[in-house]
Amino acid sequence: MTTSQAAVQEILSQRTLALVGVSRGGKKFGNAIYRELKGKGYKVFPVHPQAENIEGDVCYRSLKALPEKVGAVVICVPSAQTERVVQEAFDAGITRVWMQQGAESYDAIRFCENHEMTTIHGQCIMMFAEPVRSLHGIHRWLWKLIGKYPSSSPHHTSQE
Repeated sequence: MTTSQAAVQEILSQRTLALVGVSRGGKKFGNAIYRELKGKGYKVFPVHPQAENIEGDVCYRSLKALPEKVGAVVICVPSAQTERVVQEAFDAGITRVWMQQGAESYDAIRFCENHEMTTIHGQCIMMFAEPVRSLHGIHRWLWKLIGKYPSSSPHHTSQE
């Protein structure tokens, strides 16, 4: 199935998010996403199993440890870890999942579908969270040009 604009907007309309996949060193793509989303006004809770804080903010060891309910989780970990993360999200009552490119796995996608979770995969959240700047704006333009940008159909998953 293809990603729909409705699914993208459903996730992006959630102003409180968790991000699984930040690093203590701050050099991973998850950290760039964390900074970018915070800069766009999202309340973002970083999740890392061994970190106490990330970029000066309190970090949580699991999705269940979050201090408040989040509207969605952004996953930016190796695909081998993603199925565990989506199971944890489901157990924590989080029903919206954005798997960054490279984080998706067949089993994680099927888990989300089987549990009726709104799921985006194969897309970069930085191409959608407004305002889109720099390389992400170019990336979005190119995807529109070649037909890979999400349609306005009602599907809730993206291409595999």
